[in-house]
Amino acid sequence: MKVLLVEGYQEMSKVAAQLFAQEVRSKADLVLGLATGGTPVGMYAELIRMHQEEGLDFSQATSFNLDEYVGLSSEHPQSYRMYMQENFFGQVNIDPRKTHIPRGDVQDLGAECSRYEQSIVAAGGIDIQVLGIGNNGHIGFNEPGSAPDTRTRVVQLTMSTIEANARYFEAVDEVPTQAISMGIQTIMSAKKIVLLASGVAKAEAVRNMLEGEVTPAVPASLLRSHPDVTVVVDEQAASQLSPATIGGAVTTRK
Repeated sequence: MKVLLVEGYQEMSKVAAQLFAQEVRSKADLVLGLATGGTPVGMYAELIRMHQEEGLDFSQATSFNLDEYVGLSSEHPQSYRMYMQENFFGQVNIDPRKTHIPRGDVQDLGAECSRYEQSIVAAGGIDIQVLGIGNNGHIGFNEPGSAPDTRTRVVQLTMSTIEANARYFEAVDEVPTQAISMGIQTIMSAKKIVLLASGVAKAEAVRNMLEGEVTPAVPASLLRSHPDVTVVVDEQAASQLSPATIGGAVTTRK
C-alpha cells in the first residue's frame, strides 16, 4: 500500500479527486467504482469543480457503485441512487445510462446480485475503485468476517454500521438492516483502489488495516494483498499509526 498523509478532510478530498482525474484524463472510457457515505462527498465536490472549471470530461465513463440498501427504491431520499444523483451524477456530464447501482427493491435479490456482478465483468472490470472504511474496518458493506472470495451479494448490517448510518434517517429503526454490496473479491478485482479515511473516529480502523493482522475480521486489511492501493489518510485518522508507518508515508503538507 502507498500511504498519503494529508492535513485534513479538505486536502484528502482534493488529493483523491486528483488521483481520479488523472485516470479519467488518461482513459476516456474509464470504469469508475464509486462509494457513498460522508467520506467521499468532498472528493465528488472537487471532481464537479474540475468538470465545471477545467473541462474534466466524464461523457465516456461508466460507473458502478459499491452498494445499495435492501428495500429502498431508487427514488427513496436515502437511497444511494439519490445520494449519487445529488452529490455527483446530476452535476457532471456522465451518461445516466452508464451509471450502475444495485436495485435494492427487486423481488429476486439473488438474481439482482448476479446481474450486477455480470455487468461489471461485461464492462471490462473496474479501473479505479474509491473506498471508505467503517469504524469496524468494513469496506463497502463487507462487515467483519466477510470471506475474501465473496462477490456481490445480500449482506446483514451490524448494529454498529446501522447506528453509524442512522444520522441520515429520522430514527435508527428506519435504517435498513440489509444491503446489496460488492463482495471482497469484487473489490479486489479492481485494477486500482483508493481508500479514504478522515477523522479520529477512523483511527483504530486505519491502524488495524495498516499494521494489524491481515484477516477477514478487519476486511480493509485484506487490501494489503492488492497490487495497487493508495490510502489517503488525514492526520486525525492517522493518529494511532506507529512512527514507522508515518515515516514511510508520503506527506502532502507544505
